[in-house]
Amino acid sequence: MSRFRVAVAMSGGVDSSTAAAILKEQGYDLVGFSMQLWDQRRNGSAGDEHRAGRCCSLDDLYDARSVAARLKFPYYVLNFQAEFEQAVVRNFIESYRSGYTPSPCVLCNSHLKFDHLVQMADEVEATHVATGHYARVKHDPETGRYLLYKGRDRDKDQSYFLFGLTQNQLGRAMFPLGEMEKCQVRRIAREHGLEVADKAESQEICFIPDGDYAGFIERQFSEVCGDAQDSHPFREGEIVDESGQIIGKHPGIHRFTIGQRRGLGVASGKPLYVIDVIPAENRIVAGERRQLARANCRVERPNWISIPSLEAPLRGAAKIRSRHPEAPATIRPLGNGDLEVEFDSPQFGVSPGQAIVFYQDEQVVGGGWIARHPS
Repeated sequence: MSRFRVAVAMSGGVDSSTAAAILKEQGYDLVGFSMQLWDQRRNGSAGDEHRAGRCCSLDDLYDARSVAARLKFPYYVLNFQAEFEQAVVRNFIESYRSGYTPSPCVLCNSHLKFDHLVQMADEVEATHVATGHYARVKHDPETGRYLLYKGRDRDKDQSYFLFGLTQNQLGRAMFPLGEMEKCQVRRIAREHGLEVADKAESQEICFIPDGDYAGFIERQFSEVCGDAQDSHPFREGEIVDESGQIIGKHPGIHRFTIGQRRGLGVASGKPLYVIDVIPAENRIVAGERRQLARANCRVERPNWISIPSLEAPLRGAAKIRSRHPEAPATIRPLGNGDLEVEFDSPQFGVSPGQAIVFYQDEQVVGGGWIARHPS
């Protein structure tokens, strides 16, 4: 007997395809959706062949359609390029120009894909939405809250990217791969005869497949941020040491992020790193690696999952980047809604603009966005 209807996000990769196969086998009534987010023809430089990434390409949409056809459920492609450009790409460009290091995949997952997936689910009368994320969601009957947990496969855990989900979104979310290892996922895909079973994984940002962030920003600024009214968006400036002494020149702060070592172009007898970006002065501050260590940071725009809000200091582990080891820390509420995170041991590469996610064991407590300076 068929179970309730589920709207499945289909990326064309092995994870979302296998998630759909598992749900189909369990008897759910599926409707598949893919989101066309980025025109891959915009990836190349002028006169170059465009380079498609291993994510969100036309080939991926073809693969997703083929999987839906094999598993026999309806499938639709919806165009959200305009929304993606404004919510994710523009934020990416303006963040780098403002001295921040953005987290585009967090924004895309929480504030674009899930928002639209829930809307599409409502339109087809689906009670739940499913994705191929390696994460788990549970309901706590005592508090009534939906809780987010790490995926069982620690190497593939994607809970960091989902900290921004709301209780409504978590209450409707299904993550069929949450309890699985990646090798199991590929095996299941082969058992179902899915051609994507051995498809390579996407590692890069989907709209920058060559990894050249600065080149992308320079090529796309006028089109994406045409209303910014900035006739000199990439001004040269000074590189200084911590004392303010000028030690070099830079071609634009959008080319630098905290912790960066390459590309400074400053001759020195010891390795130099970007230890700060000061957009108001159009300056890059360079120094030794030890100067990157931060004992604390301020966090803005928090979202809480396991608790409704933070009213008292909380002990947990903070992850400042998706691949960064968790660091034991104390999270304290500030009077204006922001937070202060005090690390037990100083952390390297704490970058304003990045997401920071708080854990207690396997559970995601919440998270927020690293502000420019500690309180």
